[in-house]
Amino acid sequence: MNIRSLIPVGRERSNVPASLAPFASLQHEIDRLFDDFGRNFFDFGRSFPGLPSLRSADFVPRMNVSETDKMIEISAELPGLEEKDVDINFADDMLTIRGERKEEKEEKDKDYKIFERSYGAFARSVALPPGTDPNKIKANIDKGVLKVTVEKPTPKVAKKIDVKAA
Repeated sequence: MNIRSLIPVGRERSNVPASLAPFASLQHEIDRLFDDFGRNFFDFGRSFPGLPSLRSADFVPRMNVSETDKMIEISAELPGLEEKDVDINFADDMLTIRGERKEEKEEKDKDYKIFERSYGAFARSVALPPGTDPNKIKANIDKGVLKVTVEKPTPKVAKKIDVKAA
């Protein structure tokens, strides 16, 4: 017996006759679905959008970036966070939003007591145009939505230089 046959690395494929090709492609998709499901078993939020993740420590806020001629606006959904929980840095034309969510919940009844804690740190980065002035970046948070506005740098104007004969 070959030792490689005991290692579950992937599914082996055999040569399938052309007449059975549609079924082979269906079988491939079913295999891929089950492989993905097994790989992400503890993260239902990524396997099945809309369902919560079982790994409560993971927190990746949703971000939207919109752009006009003069401004870039970044909005991030940070439910339950306040300004003291969020840190924004700008270096090397990269804007980084970091934060940490701490949640504690206690429930008491006459027969039981439940005390749950969940913590999740995150960091999201957005590349900004070269020449962005850090003094023109403004941020505010209201009702769990962070809005960062960035004034775009003025484009550099090319100037034609006339060459004169000496």
